[in-house]
Amino acid sequence: MKKQIIGTFVFITALLLLSACKGEEAKTDVQAEQTAETETVVIENEGVVLEYEEAPKRAISLNQHVTEIMLALGLENRMVGTAYLDHDIYEPLQEAYDKVPVLAEQYPTKEQVISVEADFLYGGWESAFNEKNIASREELKELEINSYLQSSSIKIAPTIEDIYSDIRNIAKIFRVEDRGEALIDQMNQEIDGIISQLPEVTEPLDVFVYDSGETDVFTATQNFMNTLITMVGGENVFADVEGKWATVSKEDAVERQPEVIVVIDYGSTTAEQKIEFLKTDPALSQTPAVQNEHFVILPLSSASEGVRVAEALEILAKGFYLDAF
Repeated sequence: MKKQIIGTFVFITALLLLSACKGEEAKTDVQAEQTAETETVVIENEGVVLEYEEAPKRAISLNQHVTEIMLALGLENRMVGTAYLDHDIYEPLQEAYDKVPVLAEQYPTKEQVISVEADFLYGGWESAFNEKNIASREELKELEINSYLQSSSIKIAPTIEDIYSDIRNIAKIFRVEDRGEALIDQMNQEIDGIISQLPEVTEPLDVFVYDSGETDVFTATQNFMNTLITMVGGENVFADVEGKWATVSKEDAVERQPEVIVVIDYGSTTAEQKIEFLKTDPALSQTPAVQNEHFVILPLSSASEGVRVAEALEILAKGFYLDAF
């Protein structure tokens, strides 16, 4: 029953937030237009200084977690496209998402961006902004297209406050600061609701994050998944490795004897297929986590630096502590 109550709480509060944003949208848009006439917003973002003389009107979001931030801020009417969905869209945001054209399964081309007359690109990962994928931020600036790269997604050991900084920047760019603060307040309430239900932990669970790989394995080190695991009382067995991600040997993973394996769900290989590999691999099958079949499936969209922090914490807590949560 407790699990059902918590899950319902997260879902309903997200719906209430979205409804509140919609209810204030007309008034806020008028205020935004008035502000845009008199104020230039200057943002320094990952080494690029850009001036926004008015709120963007034709934005494109390039990765799922930043798409969901845009939608949670009620900005779908300012979007001419979105791209690169890793998983199902966050359910409370589905209706808003359906109003935005999907330009590409992965990144759109530079020609697609130009054809829809985009004035702003919002990237979640560094890969969004290079010559291979769309264009560099400098080239976009020459095309009079402003951009923003999610800082919390490229930081080492990002915190929730880093995500909030990104939300505040986007809210400032679009002149909807009140919505940004309302979203942050709601996220804090949801997170506190999950943390308050956690059992007392005397000895952290040893956790291994399995992203992919069969010869060697790709795992989380000091990225946001490490932050999430720590928040619910776990300990990432590869948290001592520098960087956000690392490729490690299966033997090293076995030596660290993880008690739980978090399987990241995205892409063409399903979580179930990944678990089957872990159970049949001669080395990894010898870990306590596999022998006890203690797996937690975490969608990449939940584990990224976006609006789903409480959802991710709930998934991990339920998976770590089973009937105790």
